[in-house]
Amino acid sequence: MLDIKEYIDENTDELFKLLKDLCLIPAPSHMEQERAKYCKAYLDGCGAENVYIDDALNVIYPLNCKNSNEITVIVAHTDTVFPDTDPLPYKEENGKIYSPGVGDDTACLAVLLLTAKYFTQKKLFPPKGVLFVCNSCEEGLGNLKGTRQIFKDFRGRISQFISLDSGLSGVADNCAGSHRYEVEVKTEGGHSYQAFGNKNAINEISKLVSAIYSIDVPKKEGHKTTYNVGGISGGTSINTIAQSAKMLCEYRSDDKECLEIMQNKFEAIFENARTDGVIVNVEKIGDRPCSNIDSEKIENLKNIIVPIIEKEIKREVIFKISSTDCNIPLSMGIPALCIGSYYGGGTHTREEWIEKESLPIGLSVAIKVLLKISEVSL
Repeated sequence: MLDIKEYIDENTDELFKLLKDLCLIPAPSHMEQERAKYCKAYLDGCGAENVYIDDALNVIYPLNCKNSNEITVIVAHTDTVFPDTDPLPYKEENGKIYSPGVGDDTACLAVLLLTAKYFTQKKLFPPKGVLFVCNSCEEGLGNLKGTRQIFKDFRGRISQFISLDSGLSGVADNCAGSHRYEVEVKTEGGHSYQAFGNKNAINEISKLVSAIYSIDVPKKEGHKTTYNVGGISGGTSINTIAQSAKMLCEYRSDDKECLEIMQNKFEAIFENARTDGVIVNVEKIGDRPCSNIDSEKIENLKNIIVPIIEKEIKREVIFKISSTDCNIPLSMGIPALCIGSYYGGGTHTREEWIEKESLPIGLSVAIKVLLKISEVSL
C-alpha cells in the first residue's frame, strides 16, 4: 500500500504536467488567485476533503487536524518574484526545464500537491494531523503574509513546520531577519536654470544611499549582517530640479541584537537627512523576524529529516541561513526546517532552470520526510 517508488513511477507524468500548468499561471505576490484556484481544484479532484482558500490566498488542506494541538505543517509558496501578469515562457531542453520561477517555488509546489495526493489516496491519517498549505506571499514585499495567517488561524496548535523551498542539497536550519523600507525624499525643486541652487530630491536621496553604504555592520562571531538599496526612482525631466525621489532599502541579520543595531543606524540616517527644505518620509514595508528557538529543538528535527534526505540524494546536505516562511515559526520557538525538491540554477532570474530528473527525487524526499515526522504507522 505504501510503495513510494511505485506511486512516483505511476505519477511522474502527472508531476511534470502539474509543473508546466503551474509555471504558465502568473503569480506575483498578492496576485496568486489563479494559482490558488488551480491548487484547490487539483486537491479536490484527488479526493481531498475540506480544502479551502483563506483570506490570505493560502490553499489549506487539513488532514486529521480536528482537535489536535500538535499539527505538522508542510508548505510550498505559490508566488514568484516576477511581476508579470501574462504567462511566462516555458521550455524543455536537454533534460532541463526552463521557466522563470520554475524552481522557486513552483517545482516544490508541484511536489507538495502530489505528496498530499499520496496521503489522500493511500488513506493515511497522521495521528496528530498534517496541514498541507500552498501558501501566498513568501517573496519580497509579500512579507510572509500567508504564513503569518496560518499561525494566526492555528494559534497554539502547530508543533513543527516544514517549508519546501530550496534545492535538494540545501537545508536551511536558521533564518535571517530583515527590515525593509520605502523612503521618499521631497524638496522644493524647480526649473533647472531659473531655480538653480534649490535642493534636489535626487541629490538628497543619493546622500542617503551613500550614508547607508558607509555603515560599519555589527560583527558578531558566527553571525552575518548585511544591507542593501534595491531600487531608486524619481525626478520629472532633464530640465527639472527633482521634487521627489524614492528608494527601497533593507538590512538583514541572523541575530536579533545585530538587527536592532542596524535599525538604530538606519533610523539615525533617516533623521539626519531631515534638514531645512528636505522632507523624508519613511514607511516600513517588510519585517521578518529572527529565530528565537532552543537549538536543541532544531537539532532534534534535523536528526530525523537529514538522514532521509542524504539517503535519497546520496550526498551530505549543506546547511545554510535563509529568509523563508520558516522565519515565522522559528521566531515563535517552533521547530522548522526549509528543505528542497530539485536541482537547478538561475534562481530569481528569467533564465531559471531545474534538472528534470531531479524532481521525482524531490517527491520521494517530501513523502518520506512527512511520513516520518507525522508519525504515520507503516
